[in-house]
Amino acid sequence: MTKKSTENQEVVEMKNEEETKEKNYVVVHDFKDLKDNDRIYIKNDPYPAEGAKKPTPARIKELSSTKNKMNRVLIKERD
Repeated sequence: MTKKSTENQEVVEMKNEEETKEKNYVVVHDFKDLKDNDRIYIKNDPYPAEGAKKPTPARIKELSSTKNKMNRVLIKERD
Protein backbone atom coordinates (compact mmCIF):
# COMPACT_ATOMS: atom_id res chain seq x y z
CA MET A 1 0.00 0.00 0.00
CA THR A 2 1.35 3.43 -0.86
CA LYS A 3 1.62 6.25 1.62
CA LYS A 4 -1.15 8.18 -0.18
CA SER A 5 -3.62 5.28 -0.14
CA THR A 6 -2.85 4.66 3.55
CA GLU A 7 -3.59 8.31 4.34
CA ASN A 8 -6.84 8.15 2.33
CA GLN A 9 -7.89 5.00 4.20
CA GLU A 10 -7.24 6.74 7.54
CA VAL A 11 -9.42 9.70 6.49
CA VAL A 12 -12.24 7.36 5.46
CA GLU A 13 -12.01 5.50 8.77
CA MET A 14 -12.12 8.77 10.73
CA LYS A 15 -15.21 9.94 8.82
CA ASN A 16 -16.94 6.62 9.42
CA GLU A 17 -16.13 6.82 13.12
CA GLU A 18 -17.56 10.35 13.34
CA GLU A 19 -20.74 9.29 11.55
CA THR A 20 -21.30 6.37 13.90
CA LYS A 21 -20.97 8.51 17.03
CA GLU A 22 -24.46 9.48 18.05
CA LYS A 23 -24.90 13.08 19.00
CA ASN A 24 -27.11 13.85 21.93
CA TYR A 25 -29.95 16.32 21.52
CA VAL A 26 -32.29 17.96 23.98
CA VAL A 27 -35.78 19.34 23.37
CA VAL A 28 -35.96 23.13 23.68
CA HIS A 29 -39.67 23.52 22.86
CA ASP A 30 -42.54 21.07 23.43
CA PHE A 31 -43.70 19.30 20.26
CA LYS A 32 -45.41 16.24 18.85
CA ASP A 33 -43.16 14.26 16.52
CA LEU A 34 -45.45 13.67 13.55
CA LYS A 35 -42.87 11.36 12.00
CA ASP A 36 -42.60 9.06 15.03
CA ASN A 37 -46.15 7.93 15.86
CA ASP A 38 -47.07 11.35 17.30
CA ARG A 39 -44.63 10.91 20.18
CA ILE A 40 -44.84 13.87 22.58
CA TYR A 41 -41.62 15.63 23.61
CA ILE A 42 -41.48 18.08 26.48
CA LYS A 43 -38.79 20.73 27.00
CA ASN A 44 -35.55 19.21 28.39
CA ASP A 45 -36.44 15.68 27.22
CA PRO A 46 -33.64 13.84 25.40
CA TYR A 47 -34.13 13.46 21.66
CA PRO A 48 -34.76 10.90 20.37
CA ALA A 49 -36.60 9.24 23.26
CA GLU A 50 -35.52 5.79 24.39
CA GLY A 51 -37.19 3.25 22.12
CA ALA A 52 -37.94 5.83 19.42
CA LYS A 53 -36.87 5.16 15.88
CA LYS A 54 -33.52 6.66 14.93
CA PRO A 55 -34.04 10.03 13.21
CA THR A 56 -32.43 10.71 9.86
CA PRO A 57 -29.88 13.53 9.50
CA ALA A 58 -32.53 15.41 7.50
CA ARG A 59 -35.00 15.08 10.39
CA ILE A 60 -32.41 16.33 12.88
CA LYS A 61 -31.72 19.30 10.61
CA GLU A 62 -35.45 20.02 10.30
CA LEU A 63 -36.08 19.92 14.05
CA SER A 64 -32.98 21.93 14.91
CA SER A 65 -33.95 24.75 12.55
CA THR A 66 -37.06 26.85 12.00
CA LYS A 67 -37.86 24.96 8.78
CA ASN A 68 -40.60 22.79 10.30
CA LYS A 69 -44.37 23.07 10.78
CA MET A 70 -43.97 25.01 14.03
CA ASN A 71 -41.40 27.44 12.58
CA ARG A 72 -39.37 27.07 15.77
CA VAL A 73 -36.14 25.42 16.79
CA LEU A 74 -37.34 22.30 18.62
CA ILE A 75 -34.10 20.52 19.52
CA LYS A 76 -30.47 21.45 20.00
CA GLU A 77 -27.26 19.51 20.46
CA ARG A 78 -26.65 18.77 24.12
CA ASP A 79 -23.64 20.54 25.63
